[in-house]
Amino acid sequence: MKSFKFEIDTPYRQFFSDEVQAVTLTLLDGDITVYADHSFFTAPVMAGVVSLKGVDGVWKNAFISEGILEVKTFNKYLLVDAAEWPEEIDRERAEKALAAAEETISVGTFRFETAAAEAAARRARYRIKVADLS
Repeated sequence: MKSFKFEIDTPYRQFFSDEVQAVTLTLLDGDITVYADHSFFTAPVMAGVVSLKGVDGVWKNAFISEGILEVKTFNKYLLVDAAEWPEEIDRERAEKALAAAEETISVGTFRFETAAAEAAARRARYRIKVADLS
């Protein structure tokens, strides 16, 4: 299978930069897998799991927050607010964040409160999921 260079950047660090065969993640309208000769596009990305298939054929998973995916001829990269490998995730902290978000959702009066809490809950759920994949 043909490989391509893929990068994941956050405001704090370059999280990943290497050759891969495929990248799978979730856009606003569903999951997508990007390959070397994929057509060009730019799209918003949902918080969730990014799966990277290395040139050795082995899949690696990581947590990503919301961001933007850009696919061009020679550049394929993902810009996200946060990205973490399973071993970097503090599962206990994620569970506490999930509990706090669910509490806010249950008692929230205003839409802006519950929308922010729903986003926080989604991030916490996916951090827990990725932590459990290790």
